[in-house]
Amino acid sequence: MIPALAAQDVDAMRESVFFEGPEAGRKLTRFWILLLLAATIAAAGVVADSTATVIGAMIVAPLMVPIQGTMLSVVIADRNNLARSIGLVVAGAASAVAIGYVVGLSVVNDVVAQTNSQVAGRVSPRLIDLLAALATGMVGSVALARRDISDTLPGVAIAISLVPPLSVVGLTLESGAGHEALGALLLFVTNVAAILATGTIVMALYGAHRITGRDDGFTALHRRKAVAVIAVMVVLVGIPLAVSSAALTRVTSLESTVHELGQEWADTVGWELVEVGTEADRLVVRFEGGLPVPEVGEFGDLLTANGVDIERVRVELLPRATIDLANATG
Repeated sequence: MIPALAAQDVDAMRESVFFEGPEAGRKLTRFWILLLLAATIAAAGVVADSTATVIGAMIVAPLMVPIQGTMLSVVIADRNNLARSIGLVVAGAASAVAIGYVVGLSVVNDVVAQTNSQVAGRVSPRLIDLLAALATGMVGSVALARRDISDTLPGVAIAISLVPPLSVVGLTLESGAGHEALGALLLFVTNVAAILATGTIVMALYGAHRITGRDDGFTALHRRKAVAVIAVMVVLVGIPLAVSSAALTRVTSLESTVHELGQEWADTVGWELVEVGTEADRLVVRFEGGLPVPEVGEFGDLLTANGVDIERVRVELLPRATIDLANATG
């Protein structure tokens, strides 16, 4: 049995996530200082390909506050705080993207998925990312409602990653990789939708909407509309995530098949299979070995016989020679 919230619990949550009252100015100043610093740290961490630095940005980032404020505003039907919280989320997200773009201008090389693991991990979200975000968002909402487990919030901040995807959006836009920027933006929207959805469910279970004193039919109607919007938002982000997951599964399966066939061919010609990967929608298979360079016709026939379209495969043969300089100079 989930214990119902008391009026003082709702007041405490309002104090935590709303920017209102005499402390509003101080809270806003704190929010923007932390957000700008977190965005700078995240962008620098992504450029440096440093996981530790990016994690630091996740802990500092305050975007979770207005997102949870949006959720609580929906539950208790507070229009003023809803508009204020949504405005802060949008403005904060835009600022993080802008900072990422500016940091990208100072970098000589393009910051893209092919050369940076921090980018690669955030531009191809899948359904499993939505599942993780839903679970993490639920933990964050429970921690908001129950102050005795608020020490889990740093872990929630790390797990649900809000600012780093936005930094990746800015960096990849500056690098001209628009499709990667869209992928990172989808990850951010996925995380936001998950927080809103699970938070609304958790607050409903705790009965927060019954304590506001505004549970008339008109208010309930608007609350239901807002909940419906959140539900549609989750479904809409789920569609591209499902498509991305299916595509990734196909690519992974194809790479596994080609790797197995490549290893078989390499063993027959005395060469070594170095790597199988995907670059620009084409499979790249790299082999390394001594001279002479073998003919790849048999490998192509092997791929075709196993249903692999050789038009999508590029083979790279890297000759390797070992020379003993002591014997070569004399």
